[in-house]
Amino acid sequence: MADPYLRVEGLVKRFGPFTAIGGVDLEVFPGEVHCLLGDNGAGKSTLIKTLAGVHEPTEGKIYIEGKPVEFRSPRDASDAGIGTVYQDLAVNQLLSVTRNFFMGRELKGPFGTLRMDEMNKIAHDEMLKIGIDFSDPTQAVGTMSGGQRQTLAIARAIYFGAKVLILDEPTSALGQKQQMGVLKTIKKVRARGDIAIIFITHNEIHSRLVGDRFTFLALGQTIGVGTNAEIGDEEMRRLMSGGAEMGDLEQELAAI
Repeated sequence: MADPYLRVEGLVKRFGPFTAIGGVDLEVFPGEVHCLLGDNGAGKSTLIKTLAGVHEPTEGKIYIEGKPVEFRSPRDASDAGIGTVYQDLAVNQLLSVTRNFFMGRELKGPFGTLRMDEMNKIAHDEMLKIGIDFSDPTQAVGTMSGGQRQTLAIARAIYFGAKVLILDEPTSALGQKQQMGVLKTIKKVRARGDIAIIFITHNEIHSRLVGDRFTFLALGQTIGVGTNAEIGDEEMRRLMSGGAEMGDLEQELAAI
């Protein structure tokens, strides 16, 4: 097995007296989808924002290719090869596919003019690599489906150097057909073999379909880890509910 591209040891993040993450360990390998699972308030969002350079950890270490790193900004994380696709996608629906693809990183000529033909070709070709064929990359993003916008954001992150791709619940606000499109995109990215994917989701079926490894969080703590083959369905449901046993939940409800 290859060495992990990203490794986290004892990561702690506190906001004043509140501990949002209480000592999380994580290893993410190229060519694998690592599902990060847990109920609301488990610490998933804080963890990925710490990995993405939005928050600085209070304690713990982050390693990229075995070397310790410190992220003081999202730019630091991006420069280290971490690309994050948030639920809001950070796209402008009024701009074209190409302008969104290169937003803030436009290719310019000697007099500051945009090299639109070159950018159109790159945007088209990069999205085609992961399964979306746009005949007209000048069309407005607002005309795209939610799944296609996810693919745009993923292709953009990969083109600009992401070696760890963090996907923050990319299927949560989509219909079933669009969800399957996003899952197909994730599998195509995994098949490249050179990109590690962290997939945050509440959906047990989606995690089963594309996940290789699972880490379960509850109240900022790791409560379970394992591969897809190692964790059975009943154990997965227990861990996704924060480690609570179904019998305990039934007793609590019966007491009302």
